[in-house]
Amino acid sequence: MTPETYVQDKAAASGSSFYYAFLFLPPERRAAITAFYAFCREVDDVVDETRDLGVAQTKLAWWRQEVGQAFNGTPNHPVTQALMPHTQPFGIEARHLLAVIDGCQMDLDQNRYLDFANLQQYCHLVAGIVGEVAARIFGQSQAETTAFAHKLGLAFQLTNITRDVGEDAARGRIYLPVNELQTFDVKAHELLKRGPAPGGDAADFERRFKALMAFQCQRALQTYDEALAMLPEGDRRAQKPGLMMASIYRTLLREIAEDPMLVLTQRVSLTPLRKFWLAWKVQALGRL
Repeated sequence: MTPETYVQDKAAASGSSFYYAFLFLPPERRAAITAFYAFCREVDDVVDETRDLGVAQTKLAWWRQEVGQAFNGTPNHPVTQALMPHTQPFGIEARHLLAVIDGCQMDLDQNRYLDFANLQQYCHLVAGIVGEVAARIFGQSQAETTAFAHKLGLAFQLTNITRDVGEDAARGRIYLPVNELQTFDVKAHELLKRGPAPGGDAADFERRFKALMAFQCQRALQTYDEALAMLPEGDRRAQKPGLMMASIYRTLLREIAEDPMLVLTQRVSLTPLRKFWLAWKVQALGRL
């Protein structure tokens, strides 16, 4: 298996909405974003799939070393071997990859976020930086597009957090800020159990949880609006892949908002055909 085949398989196997936006890119840009996305998946999988904290720490340390070696001309992993030819043409720097690793390190170091400002720092590393690199690969020509990419990355991550409340709770993690849980009177132990305590009032929990989730969904939707307003007109055509992802993720977010209780017990998702249709509409018609 070549490095290029490896990263292609990694990206396709994830089933991510991002993959559908890559399909419409020219070959060189598609190869670059696929390799970068595969890198992000590899590092993220260290946190999600490694149960032993010590082993996860060791793996992330290995990835830090691998980034250094790759930028010194000796990549060892198929992902970095596939990515390195694209770093210079698209302005991808070691600091970008190390920031993604730093974000995953936060997952190992903490499983609660006191407030939204605290959460935003995490989102900056795992999503804002990713958006910055993606914008460069897509063909950014305006300096202002970097701010758009960071804001859109925040919107994507807030959508992921909202969608994954139940999955994250199963891993002992709560990304919803502690002070917001307190505002809506939702207890951490209720999220971890994905429901009220035994003998508790299920209807009351549902009321409180739905109010909390309505707030989360509304903030995420507003963040998409803010991001789209920041995109310079001169880069609108080049940044179509980001707009495709925005269309898919906003649609997903609206579905979650219709029945937020679902996120406690299942992964809410769109069908592959629907994702492709939403991406195609942006590509062909320019409509989100």
